[in-house]
Parts: sequence; structure tokens; C-alpha cells
Amino acid sequence: MSRANIATVNGERYEVLRLLGKGKGGYSFLVRSVAHPSMEYVIKQFHRDPRRHHLYEDTLQSEIRCYRRLRELGIRLPAMLDVDIDAQRILKEYIDGPTVYELVRSGGMKDDYVAQIRDMAKRLTSHRIAIDYFPTNFVVDNELIYYIDFECEDYTAERSFERRGEPFWARTEAFLAYEAELLLHASPIPETA
Repeated sequence: MSRANIATVNGERYEVLRLLGKGKGGYSFLVRSVAHPSMEYVIKQFHRDPRRHHLYEDTLQSEIRCYRRLRELGIRLPAMLDVDIDAQRILKEYIDGPTVYELVRSGGMKDDYVAQIRDMAKRLTSHRIAIDYFPTNFVVDNELIYYIDFECEDYTAERSFERRGEPFWARTEAFLAYEAELLLHASPIPETA
């Protein structure tokens, strides 16, 4: 992002409020429109990741294709509002709610959320599509689950919800091990003077 915590998307200016998360393809930031300060959005800034199997220049185009494909299947997603090809940024709707990961951690998960993801996974599997089922990629708003990442891939059994998602959609051993790993590698909080 640019100096003074301002990011632009096709010339429109946005104040960067905070980092929401880092994924395989980029960083997501909560931003506020400079022209309309009451409006909050998400900017996804793509980055070069040597672990990715496709070229950096294709990552943004791949995300656009996946977004269209998932939308056609009726998967609940935030709206893609703008794309800045030169800056490698996507502006999307901000869905204000807890992630499924936060709900699992706090004990706020509901059976209905799991039923919704199973329904979504069944629909995607029937079209031979897999998404990133990790619970940080899902937000709950008005009791509905939204997939906030636009990434998708060809379906394989290894990429299924049962393999990649389900072990982390409850306080399982896998979830607790992941939590412990996060705590182990967390940066210490700096002391203030």
C-alpha cells in the first residue's frame, strides 16, 4: 500500500484501516472510501508467492474467473466491485461479521453453519470445484455463511470439505494443534515506554 495509509483502486482513494489477513495470493485490508468515509470495503493486494503453481501475472485473472464461476453457482460471496489490473488489486464488499474460525475458537459455532457449508460443498463437488474450506475464509452475517475468498480449483478428494475443512470447523485435535502452532509462532507484543 502507498504512503499515509492510502491505497488507490483505479484512481479512487481508500484509507487503509487495518490488515484483515494474509492468504496464499495476497493481503486483505479493511479500507474506508476517502470520498465517502461511511463506506468500508476490502482491498485484496496480490503478491508474488513462489509456492504458487501459476504465474503471478495470472493470479488476479484466476481470481476473477473463480469469482464469476462461483457466482454463477449461487455461492454466497462479497461483491467484486472493482479491479485494478496495474496495481494488482481487487476492491470487494466488506461482510461485517465473525469468521467461522473465530466462532470455533470462542465456542459460538452452530449446527446450521455446518449444514450450510455441507450444502455449499455438495453443490461445488457436483460441479467438480473445490474451494479453500479453511474457516478463516468464511464469515457469518445475519446467520448466513459467506465465502470471502474467491479462490477455486478443480475438485479432488484431497481438496474436499471433509479433508480440508471439516477437521477445523470444530474444536478438534487438528484445530487445537493449529491454534497451538499459531501461539508458538506469534510475535511478542512490544513493550511501551
